[in-house]
Amino acid sequence: MKPIQILVVDMGSQYTLVIGRTLRELGFRAAVLSPGKVESWLKSNKPKAIILSGGSASVYEDNSPKPPKNILKLNVPILGICYGMQWLAHKTGGRVVAHHERKEYGEAVVRFDTKDLLFQGIKGKNVVWASHGDSVEKVPAGCKIIARSQDAKVIEAMSSPTKLIWGVQFHPEVTHTKEGKKILVNFLKRIAKCEKDWQPADIVNDIRNETARIAAQKKAIIGFSGGVDSTTLSAVLAPVFGNKLLAVCINTGGLRRNELEEIKFNAEAAGINLKIEKAAARFRKAIGRQTHSELKRKRFKKLYGRILEEEAKRFKADFIVQGSLATDLIESGSAGKADLIKSHHNVGLNLKVKELHPFRNLFKYEVRELARSLKLPSSVSERQPFPGPGLFIRIIGEPPKKDKLDIVRWADGEVTDILKKQKAYDSVSQLIVALDCQRTVGIKGDGRVYAYSIIVRGVRTLDFMTAEGVQFPANVRREISSTVTKHPKIVRVFFDETNKPPATTEME
Repeated sequence: MKPIQILVVDMGSQYTLVIGRTLRELGFRAAVLSPGKVESWLKSNKPKAIILSGGSASVYEDNSPKPPKNILKLNVPILGICYGMQWLAHKTGGRVVAHHERKEYGEAVVRFDTKDLLFQGIKGKNVVWASHGDSVEKVPAGCKIIARSQDAKVIEAMSSPTKLIWGVQFHPEVTHTKEGKKILVNFLKRIAKCEKDWQPADIVNDIRNETARIAAQKKAIIGFSGGVDSTTLSAVLAPVFGNKLLAVCINTGGLRRNELEEIKFNAEAAGINLKIEKAAARFRKAIGRQTHSELKRKRFKKLYGRILEEEAKRFKADFIVQGSLATDLIESGSAGKADLIKSHHNVGLNLKVKELHPFRNLFKYEVRELARSLKLPSSVSERQPFPGPGLFIRIIGEPPKKDKLDIVRWADGEVTDILKKQKAYDSVSQLIVALDCQRTVGIKGDGRVYAYSIIVRGVRTLDFMTAEGVQFPANVRREISSTVTKHPKIVRVFFDETNKPPATTEME
């Protein structure tokens, strides 16, 4: 492969790896590194472009993320995003301050100077996605303001072609910025003169070569859920390991209706041997009477890791392979300096058997592309994600006992069937059906009942770092409410249409 042209410095943003995903989608490779690893990487690499990510810190704080100062002397175009722009301004003579009245969160309207190379070919007034408390109050000498908020209170972008620095206060890498991809392409092609060097097939070859180098002639098991990640990874690695790879599906008791049959079909499509380990009683005992979402996840994760080790020992495996994605690493706080959002069952297990995470730098969108390129059936490539702990984290307010699991499993199946019948299922990226155990008063058979509620949530997204809450048509909502409340333990149905952020995809 050609040398990597683009360096992305992770300044602690939840969106850092989204930048890498977007660049690959546009056809560009990139190295995504924490500030502490940049200097070492630069000793043997000469990038054509540098992108500084956003972050949650303030540039004037003592412990804020700091890339090596010498990046400003490399004679390489630099694009600062959000915190990255603030760092550039702060280090080159500008002023960054905290303005409570100038905080931006969510969609914002911005006016652009389209004469600047960064914004050529885009509309002069456009919608962007912003998430910041601090702002650049004064740009450095030699820099020009090239974008402002609609009310002109916020400096949204700056540039200095002579200093080779550009900065944007918003996030061009997320899908909510309407022309964010055009802005990134302008920076990479018009300004930095980068050439496209990324093809989906390269990912498969790289993973196979890397795995073969690490695990040649070794045995491995893979945690197999039947989802797009584990199924696609199994298909990628099957030629590397052959019969020395075993897919292990742990039936935790938190699976959806008819899911085991789907798992078996997907394993066959991936060309891999499958073992199903029955462990429902063990997981219910491990989680016990716990209702706190993060503690439920941690107890689930501990037992999940223990069972994987048991299966690895039986198979005499040298490695345990996991389909962990970049989003899993980000939300569990394992990517750069990102804050912990929630624990993931397949990240940070600290197992006695060595782990491999070949998809660690990929996003769901990319894995779906891999599945299509490998000719896996659409039931794999288009399959909606489902959390590892499954229905255990879709029971809110009471311990996830078997009776509650049965209720939410039934409700999930009914809602799914209705959405498929109404041709609405494929319009969402993920469907979440949860049981709210806070009981409310209802009427059934002319009598008073005191029972549970069901929460139905659909989200639409490409990368699961940001998501739009889906509003189902009125006739679909009515049919869901009518059907689900026929259950004797359910009296209400709520529809959650909140975006991510501020909400997460799952309720817990």
